[in-house]
Amino acid sequence: MQVSVPRERASHERRVALVPESVARLVKGGVSVVVERGAGAGAFASDEAYVAAGATLAPDAATACAGADVVTRVQRPSPGEVDDIPEGAALVCLLGQPGAEADALLARLESRRVHVLALERVPRITRAQSMDVLSSQSTVAGYKAVLVGAAALGRMLPMLTTAAGSLAPARAFVIGAGVAGLQAIATARRLGAVVSAFDVRAAAAEQVKSLGATFVAGETLVSDAETKGGYARPQTDEERARTMAAVGAHLATVDLVVTTAQIPGRPAPRIISEEMVTSMKPGAVIVDLAAESGGNCALTRAGETVVANGVTILGPVNLPSTVPVHASQMFSKNVLTLLQHMIKDGRFTLDPADEIVGAMVASARAAAATGATAGLTTEPAGARG
Repeated sequence: MQVSVPRERASHERRVALVPESVARLVKGGVSVVVERGAGAGAFASDEAYVAAGATLAPDAATACAGADVVTRVQRPSPGEVDDIPEGAALVCLLGQPGAEADALLARLESRRVHVLALERVPRITRAQSMDVLSSQSTVAGYKAVLVGAAALGRMLPMLTTAAGSLAPARAFVIGAGVAGLQAIATARRLGAVVSAFDVRAAAAEQVKSLGATFVAGETLVSDAETKGGYARPQTDEERARTMAAVGAHLATVDLVVTTAQIPGRPAPRIISEEMVTSMKPGAVIVDLAAESGGNCALTRAGETVVANGVTILGPVNLPSTVPVHASQMFSKNVLTLLQHMIKDGRFTLDPADEIVGAMVASARAAAATGATAGLTTEPAGARG
């Protein structure tokens, strides 16, 4: 069987779906791997490294994908790239933002009998942990968010005692204690900030405290705020009012805010209002990791920097791609483990009845029947089921 790795052509995408180390594992298992030249360049994986791992190089995407049983990508293909995927092949990738564009792409892929496995849909069960792309990439995003925020902040994070006097530590506040949030907490702590955090899920409080951060507004928590999959359910109006009041009061005391709150299949919850931003310290910075799904802050603009009342609001997009080496390494391990799960006796087997595979199969017909959208962008919780 053949696995193909075309070069990513989406704007600012530097990751690659399979790194040479993973290619070597597949080749050792009897799989033929074809890689488009330059596919790993953005992640500093050279063509020579792929050849050494046993891959065959192809001059372009169409040649790389010709004869493939499986095409692996980071981002979904553009409409112009769909024709490169052979009829009857499987496509393993992130579907990205939900909506009409994703649904139209799915419909076109289905017309070519391409089987789509959406990496966002890896089920949140223990045996699928090593395939969970959302968790691995959220780890990178949480880490980088703090670095981006620290770079935009007009002060240093740690407490320092110097000949010129003592400098108080910055106060960082993380909203949403899922995978990205917990990594943001840990990173801010390592950099010397005094860190606090909030999440609507009661289980998150202990995780926050275990990292040495203070959990804010614990009195607002309710026992049933977490879904079976470990995500936060939408809040009631009363719960939302309590949350907004508690968060708003704390925001006025902090220097750096990282927001990570997202809900599967829905716009990101609006947690920071324009009025709250007005109450914050001049020079404070907000890094909104939910920018691509609407933002946790009312003033967030995806891909832009907004300054309001002396507060800087950053809406970064695709942060994992800015750390391409480790992001690709983890992404590749997730994809490798999935492929190994699906390769039986040297053949790629797509079994919809399989607990993991069945949850990942994306269908335009199913989306239309249920009124759901094709893609999901979610921030997984720190604890796994």
